[in-house]
Amino acid sequence: MPIRSLAGLALAAFACLPSHTLAAPGPGDPTPRACPTEVPAGARCFTADDGLGGFFWTALPAGWKPATGVLVVHAHGGPADTGPARIERGEQDLKRWAITVKAGYAWVAATYRRGGFGVSMAAEDSERARRHFVQHFGVPRRTLLHGQSYGAGVASKAAELYATVSGPSGPTRGPYDGVLLTSGVLGGGTRAYDFRLDLRVVYQYVCQNHPKVDEPQYPLWQGLPMNARLTRAELAARVDECTGVRKPAAQRTDRQKANLATIVNAIRIPERSLIAHLNWATWLFRDLTQLRLDGRNPFDNMRVRYQGSADDAALNAGVQRYAADPAAVAELARDSDPQGRINVPVLALHAVNDPTAFVELESAYREIVERAGNGALLVQTYSDESEHSYLSEPQYPALFTALLNWIDRKDKPTPQRVAALCKCYEAAYGEACKLLPDYKSPPLSSRVAPR
Repeated sequence: MPIRSLAGLALAAFACLPSHTLAAPGPGDPTPRACPTEVPAGARCFTADDGLGGFFWTALPAGWKPATGVLVVHAHGGPADTGPARIERGEQDLKRWAITVKAGYAWVAATYRRGGFGVSMAAEDSERARRHFVQHFGVPRRTLLHGQSYGAGVASKAAELYATVSGPSGPTRGPYDGVLLTSGVLGGGTRAYDFRLDLRVVYQYVCQNHPKVDEPQYPLWQGLPMNARLTRAELAARVDECTGVRKPAAQRTDRQKANLATIVNAIRIPERSLIAHLNWATWLFRDLTQLRLDGRNPFDNMRVRYQGSADDAALNAGVQRYAADPAAVAELARDSDPQGRINVPVLALHAVNDPTAFVELESAYREIVERAGNGALLVQTYSDESEHSYLSEPQYPALFTALLNWIDRKDKPTPQRVAALCKCYEAAYGEACKLLPDYKSPPLSSRVAPR
């Protein structure tokens, strides 16, 4: 089944259409819920069934009013969960991003109607969450779209899908006044996941245990056969047996040290993220290739030259090679690749040592936006951190403020001005700003071998 049709059989014709043409079952009314303790006192929280199998979560700060208030529509990360949507997922996101409510903004997010891959589907669900908010709580003065991790890819796609809407006098600008992308998996699925195929083939060359030689063999781009019973705990044990990655370095054998060095040097990932990346290259790849792309392969490593091992010639001769199916590449691109057709300010933040989403993905997105002639609408900032899911807290209100100043006052920020603004928030939020105003991300080709 093509990826664009996986919004659900009843909605197949609507999965990637502009927002004003969407037709879908309506969500339920909001139900008051106790706010998580991370949300500031006095806030009000609500949940609702989204009508498609997922859920909406809403949080309103005390005293928030539409005429003067700002709404942040949050697109969450993932897509590690590949099963049905869970209402708890939305609560987890609200807990993590309670900073948004603390800063005085209303917050709404969709859990997405299901787990697994589907960027355009998630963009549609995020837009439906915004409409749900407007219907029940009013039209805010400003609406910002915030995407985190995989959700940043969702937001970059949504910024284009909903850039315009139809009006009585013709197309007008869409509902979002600005976009914030944090720790983004950017550039689209056809580029952002190449390194995980590289990881699978290099890991298998070194360790020969995923799959084991006495298990059914399969092309590694499939992730895992649909009927396989391998668990994440079992895969972690296999990785540890081969590399000792969960042990202190002093407790690893010489063979484990050599194996681990080959993998992390060739793929250029930190040790601590090896198991997580292999999980994504297993269960996410299974979801993407077999459930979303009808068993077709969108990844290609036929001409990739791997480097960093003790014997690169042997490594390159020994890794498994795969040619991408052009139809699968095209389908994945339609679903997830941005084209740079933005028409509102976009501000981004990325840790320079992000272990999950390489900082070089910012360069891939910057190239796309500049190629479309919209480079003036993109400002990227960077922090001296080695985390992915959440960075130093005062940086987020500084980014929101900078983005709103850009929208309201036409005061386009620079990384230097964002860094200075962040300093104003340090006392209130109790953490130090770690922004690097002079940093610029290297090209993606310097981190992931081009193909």
